[in-house]
Amino acid sequence: MNDASDWIGSCETRDDTVTAAPVRGLNATLDREPAEVRPGMVLPPLWHWLYFLPSERQRDIGADGHARRGGFLPPIPLPRRMWAGSQFEFRAPLRVGDAMSRTSTIVDVSHKQGRTGPLAFVKVRHEIRCNGAADPAIVEVHDIVYRQVRQPGDADPPPTAAPAAAWRRQIVPDDVLLFRYSALTFNGHRIHYDRKYATEVEGYPGLIVHGPLIATLLLDLLHRQLPDADVATFSFRARRPTFDLHPFAVCGAPQGDSRTVRLWGEDHEGWLTMDAVATLR
Repeated sequence: MNDASDWIGSCETRDDTVTAAPVRGLNATLDREPAEVRPGMVLPPLWHWLYFLPSERQRDIGADGHARRGGFLPPIPLPRRMWAGSQFEFRAPLRVGDAMSRTSTIVDVSHKQGRTGPLAFVKVRHEIRCNGAADPAIVEVHDIVYRQVRQPGDADPPPTAAPAAAWRRQIVPDDVLLFRYSALTFNGHRIHYDRKYATEVEGYPGLIVHGPLIATLLLDLLHRQLPDADVATFSFRARRPTFDLHPFAVCGAPQGDSRTVRLWGEDHEGWLTMDAVATLR
């Protein structure tokens, strides 16, 4: 894994256009009121994940449904790859019809020994520019963690109790919700839709709810409570997997300065699954 540090500084640039169909699809998937999608409509924060989708050929897909290791991301030989968290600056809006360019750079690769074996961390910085602008509209730093296959007897880290919520919305993570989000983001990772693979190969008790879906639901909760809120920054960290076996909740509470909102995911037992903070303009 030491060779993976050679990937630091690697860049790639991809182009895309903010089209209307994915916006309609995610609007329906999040159970929002129907909205007419017209050119110039502003995308809600995090909906840029509907674009710059992976496009590897079928022959280049690995056993887990992701692209085979190597290419832009380093070929780390640990089999389980998960989205650990992200940090965002929303500097300017994205609008339906915008021509976008995303430059992605690997800014760090690190390793450590965890309680259950080796871990590898890859940090990727994405900058999205619109319509030829020099300055990015969105800056995202994406943290990826790699780990070995779960072994019998591996203990989960101690859970953390979720705080008291001012806002709460219950979500039922059925197979259809997970399939629709996977389809909208062209996410082939089998832990989200292939129950046999998730339980027998990766050792999970059920299908895993996408971390980005939970993060999107958290900001959707903020929008439902504060429709005029203008999000300037957002960060989230996955704390505990969320499975499709039980309903879960997305929760929030404004903090003391009125510009900061804490948001979090909570499982059916009251444990914290995702912790997030949004700051408003």
